Amino acid sequence: MDTLVVDHPLAAQLLTRMRDERTDRAVFRQAADELALMLVYEATRALATEPVTIRTPLTETSGVRVTRPPMVVPVLRAGLGMLGPVLRLLPGSDTGFIGVARDESTHEPVPYMNSVPDDLDGRDVLVLDPMLATGGSMVFACEQLAARNPGTVTAVCILAAPEGVDRLDSTGLVDRLVTASVDEHLNEDAFIVPGLGDAGDRLFGTA
Repeated sequence: MDTLVVDHPLAAQLLTRMRDERTDRAVFRQAADELALMLVYEATRALATEPVTIRTPLTETSGVRVTRPPMVVPVLRAGLGMLGPVLRLLPGSDTGFIGVARDESTHEPVPYMNSVPDDLDGRDVLVLDPMLATGGSMVFACEQLAARNPGTVTAVCILAAPEGVDRLDSTGLVDRLVTASVDEHLNEDAFIVPGLGDAGDRLFGTA
């Protein structure tokens, strides 16, 4: 698995804003949206394109268009906070949803939804989840995708823990991981340290 940490001053500034416990929900959501946009730019560098001919106001010229937008799969619920930027960049993409809750006692994934087509027919996939902690939810989601004939699978996460990166890498399910930071470690409650808390709660609340 190729791992890319997006090392950019603007990404670092947005991540700092998200880490700060004083950041309110509105600012947290905005920062998550802007940072996800930067990560998706990097995650889609290898998209296949084809040449097209167009006319500008002055002359005929050549350009490109994306030939087959990837399937976008946010891992519910926190992955929804990263979906908007992808659809702004790739409005022609289809979206599938995989719902996974975390059992707070075992830290293992508890699935509750899957709307990904049965056959992806070799289509590339972007899997969105802000936090790659133990890796349980991401691995589960990617196992579901592996059974559906995907093309290249790219995981896009705002934060990752070394333990989650190692677990995901060991499965061979993901071709590429794009993240803004690989943090220090997981604590005894399987939260990323220094992390930013619970991304789902900070994006959407606990009700």
